[in-house]
Amino acid sequence: MADSLRDQLLKSGIVKQVREEQRAKVPKDARPPQGKGKPRPPQGRRDEEIDLARAYAIRAQAEAAERKRAEQAAAEQARLKRERKARIQKLLEGQVLNKAEADQVRHFEYGGKIRRVHVDAEQLAALNEGRLGIVQQNGRYLVVSQAIAEQVRAIDPQQLALLVDPNEATDDDGVPDDLMW
Repeated sequence: MADSLRDQLLKSGIVKQVREEQRAKVPKDARPPQGKGKPRPPQGRRDEEIDLARAYAIRAQAEAAERKRAEQAAAEQARLKRERKARIQKLLEGQVLNKAEADQVRHFEYGGKIRRVHVDAEQLAALNEGRLGIVQQNGRYLVVSQAIAEQVRAIDPQQLALLVDPNEATDDDGVPDDLMW
């Protein structure tokens, strides 16, 4: 069975260390004389309780500091993500080539799932040749030029959903490996 926290602290030496720190704080001349006057009650149990309480306090402070560091790191990551998203949004303004009257579907893998975007015949050929790319922004898949796709890749590679490399090896049917349909 697992040891109690008190036993673990005693084994780790934290309680002993705290006890030594307390002794160092009290000057020798302020300590009660040994062997003279009234007999002192045993202090061992009380010292252990004080040391244990102090050990709990030290542990609580360490945990609080760790939580604070983790929260600060998470806040910093969120801030950086917002900045990248804003930069990509600004970059995409007026650069999206999606067409409402697109009649063909281009399937691609993104995020471990098969996704699709509607394009016309000209855009489909350009996507397959690598002259156009697809960027994911706010849950939508946007068709953009190769230059814009490369800039998005530089800012945040996870937002680039598809950019076919024309020099990529193809399998035996002549279709690049990332072209599913």
